[in-house]
Amino acid sequence: MTMQGEIRPGYKQTDVGVIPEDWEVRRFSDHFTIYAGGDVPKHSLSKIRSESCPYPIFANAIQNRGLYGFTGEKRAKADSLTVTARGYLGHAEHRTEPFFPIVRLLVLEPNASMDAKFTTYAINDRVEFAIESTGVPQLTAPQIGKYAFAAPPDVDEQRAIAAALADADGLIAALEGMIAKKRDLKQAAMQHLLTGKTRLPGFSGKWEVKRLGEVSVVDPENLGAGTDPSYRFNYISLEDVDHGILLGFSEVEFRIAPSRARRKVAADDILIATVRPNLKSHLYFSQKSPDWICSTGFAVVRCIPDKAHPQYVFQHVFGHLFSDQIEKLITGSNYPAISSNDVRALQIPMPPTIAEQTAIAEVLSDMDADLAAFEAQTAKARAVKQGMMQELLTGRVRLV
Repeated sequence: MTMQGEIRPGYKQTDVGVIPEDWEVRRFSDHFTIYAGGDVPKHSLSKIRSESCPYPIFANAIQNRGLYGFTGEKRAKADSLTVTARGYLGHAEHRTEPFFPIVRLLVLEPNASMDAKFTTYAINDRVEFAIESTGVPQLTAPQIGKYAFAAPPDVDEQRAIAAALADADGLIAALEGMIAKKRDLKQAAMQHLLTGKTRLPGFSGKWEVKRLGEVSVVDPENLGAGTDPSYRFNYISLEDVDHGILLGFSEVEFRIAPSRARRKVAADDILIATVRPNLKSHLYFSQKSPDWICSTGFAVVRCIPDKAHPQYVFQHVFGHLFSDQIEKLITGSNYPAISSNDVRALQIPMPPTIAEQTAIAEVLSDMDADLAAFEAQTAKARAVKQGMMQELLTGRVRLV
């Protein structure tokens, strides 16, 4: 058993942390040819835009300028890596094909002792670059050359580590692709089901466009000045909500609560952000417990039971018909905000029966649940990959 602070057998303490005894601390200048992307004169920029080239050109490590190039600059070798050198410092990308590097970019071409993909993961997870200049943060080739990182001396072990992490990236990319497809399907379903273009089986009858004020009560309950100062409640601020997700809340007493903490909230209420509504910090409130209050930065919409299904109305909140109306209200405003009266006047198309509203809400809610499951799976995959990086890039876990 190793006591806390002790270094377990087979490991050593170094400037970059505890690593296996057979690993090395390597400086970039000793294992890479490092140079900066070149400046591009105006005539070259026009040439980039007009002439096709077999190699991509990169202006920084995270933006592909497209398959256009020019012959006057140095072409970087395939299997190199690039690092952002200005503004957002230190983001590394592995480049699998030759390319033209230009401004705000450093190129690191490895020698035979280093695997570029391994080094890319090591930079992004283990190397922290200091800002060594005033003004806009910059990183130069001589500066990055002085930094060090840990690496196994065997290139095959480096490649094995990189391959394991690349597999994790592949899983995350596949999940993100599924999420994108499911979002597109949900958007298409909303456009058809929430407008009556497509009817679910068994339903007929004419739809009507109604104002929210006709089918719901907006801001039905508020805390008054006579509220008991010791009354404790759960408070939801604008910052606690993001695109339908309740990120958190605070427990406060009325005596010390923010002045905006006034609107009472009950289960099945819809919170519509009236301050910066274009950010879509809206929420379907599903908590059954009492004593919930939200900011006056929200309009609380409580559906009238025989006129509107709350989940059906909430599905409209993120739809383009709803968003377009809000956008028109705030266009040209110095401060993007709408009023509760504006919310009451918002129009949505309504099926003739609560039963059809319910059926539509159930279809779209099932799609939301499916999407949430994939998002949770993706978050878990990212966490697993992060754990893998911490173990593999420090040598705590070795690959055979």
